[in-house]
Amino acid sequence: MDLLNTLVDKGLRREPPTRDEALAVLATSDDDLLEVVAAAGKVRRHWFGRRVKLNYLVNLKSGLCPEDCSYCSQRLGSRADILKYTWLKPEEASEAAAAGLAGGAKRVCLVASGRGPTDRDVDRVSETIRAIKEGNEGVEVCACLGLLSDGQAERLREAGADAYNHNLNTSEATYGDITTTHTYADRVDTVRKAHAAGLSACSGLIAGMGESDEDLVDVVFSLRELDPDSVPVNFLIPFEGTPLAKEWNLTPQRCLRILAMVRFVCPDAEVRIAGGREVHLRTMQPLALHLANSIFLGDYLTSEGQAGRADLEMIADAGFEVEGTDEVTLPEHRAGGGCHPDGDGRGSTDGDGRGSTDGDGRGSADGGVCGSAAAPAARSAGPRTDLVAVRRRGAGTDLAPNA
Repeated sequence: MDLLNTLVDKGLRREPPTRDEALAVLATSDDDLLEVVAAAGKVRRHWFGRRVKLNYLVNLKSGLCPEDCSYCSQRLGSRADILKYTWLKPEEASEAAAAGLAGGAKRVCLVASGRGPTDRDVDRVSETIRAIKEGNEGVEVCACLGLLSDGQAERLREAGADAYNHNLNTSEATYGDITTTHTYADRVDTVRKAHAAGLSACSGLIAGMGESDEDLVDVVFSLRELDPDSVPVNFLIPFEGTPLAKEWNLTPQRCLRILAMVRFVCPDAEVRIAGGREVHLRTMQPLALHLANSIFLGDYLTSEGQAGRADLEMIADAGFEVEGTDEVTLPEHRAGGGCHPDGDGRGSTDGDGRGSTDGDGRGSADGGVCGSAAAPAARSAGPRTDLVAVRRRGAGTDLAPNA
């Protein structure tokens, strides 16, 4: 397919596709899906080899959020039966993080619900960052605390944070349809604050909220312009008790096409499969590893994910390897301070196509638990509400976490 050959050539040169080319990826048929995955996989392997970076979420403060983001189970007015608790103590957060690190994660993502942190909150998170770093050599820490005020990103950086996550979520044109308590511009401003403070910027999207192909392309091109090092791709979990509870718009094939499009537009960025992979990709998760080079291990913020051991087995069975703490995630031109993704440079590689040996946080969409028994064929074609399980273990509970 001429389109795919063109996109591979551009991806290897870090040259962006045109909007029409990106839209064409989303419009490909299921018959062409494996060709699309194979093409995007060439770009993924060129920059990242067969490494898969594992990230682990710690929900520092669950629920009780004053924002009205329609997709979120922690939103103002949510009737979702999620865990609700206020700030974990630094030692509690550090203990929760240790479980993920023991499971192979190299980055801990500290997330807290709310519009944005107060200065006291920044102090609290800074103490948590230091506690995690002191006990785990080489660990990366990403914070995801909402909208940042002036000076807060710098304080997090001084405390040892490596990255900051704040997702754009959807296109600017449709942002007002999902949230009214803050604006798209507010989100862009926070990503820029993090970048300017020397933090590795992490920003991504949520697919499946009823958006058009044009909306998806718009937000991914906006992300490319912001130039984050990490781009998490969340797939909406329609939680009962939220306004988007009935929005089951995704198929495994659609999810793979979205990931391929993101890889072509952001060829040398860390693309992470985030919330919802178990619910929407289901048995096709291994194919997604050919497109993304990063996943979350275990559970998410308010929902349960696939068992941590199953994640590791999936990676190994698909012929990939877990990225070590001594390896650099990003290609050399990014790991050395980052650059805007234009031009024809490339990271140094070995014969395997592996990028030179590092860099995230997480959006508000949540993942679900993977069923252990095969579903009847007729059932698999419809919404899999049975795969959505509210988290009842780990942070904020007395039960061991899933890692």
